[in-house]
Amino acid sequence: MTDVLTVRELRAGYAGTTVLDGVDLTVPEGAVVALLGRNGAGKTTLVHAIMGLLKPYSGSIRIGDREMAGVAAHTVARSGVAIVPQGRRVFAPLTVEENLRLAAGRGRSRQTWTVERIYELMPRLAERRAHRGDQLSGGEQQMLAIGRALVRAPRLLLLDEPSDGLAPAIVTQIADLLDGLRGEGISALLVEQDLHLAFRLADEVTVMRKGQIVHRSPTSEFRADRARAHALLGVG
Repeated sequence: MTDVLTVRELRAGYAGTTVLDGVDLTVPEGAVVALLGRNGAGKTTLVHAIMGLLKPYSGSIRIGDREMAGVAAHTVARSGVAIVPQGRRVFAPLTVEENLRLAAGRGRSRQTWTVERIYELMPRLAERRAHRGDQLSGGEQQMLAIGRALVRAPRLLLLDEPSDGLAPAIVTQIADLLDGLRGEGISALLVEQDLHLAFRLADEVTVMRKGQIVHRSPTSEFRADRARAHALLGVG
């Protein structure tokens, strides 16, 4: 199996400080890898570095066989990477339709996702297509953020805390939606605090601590080892 994402010896941070200290990470083609860790471990910093939103100090970030470390975010996006950012960050003054069509216009040339297909996948967005981003509920905004990423036809989807701030019933809907993407040829790196969501979606679990990857295993093995989960994450 080939790797869609390969990160090697990555160091990055802000204003000269080091947050990521020699990170090694891979996401195999067609797999979902959950990136877990306590607050402040460096998970979002890693996502931003992969997406080109943060220039690393050193190390390698490869999308397929292309080196992307330090490359601008729009170039990373054109290589087939899309992000669902923490906090959704939809364009509040634009309608659902405008948010989606704006993203679609920036997608890869070989388009496998269309706005109409997003509406089929998420009928609630079709119902709200004329509503502005700031008129949507939190769950609807998260659906829109996911749809906006998918319409770019990504090879790699970066999901940064998709359950953040959502009620449990809405998290279940989001989990159903993401679970339904299996078989679509999309690989994903999932940053998540909700372990139930992470365990449901992920094929593999990677744990970060103090800017380094300290554990990686199949999800089934990690779930079965409660002592390890408690030691790494502070949960039982």
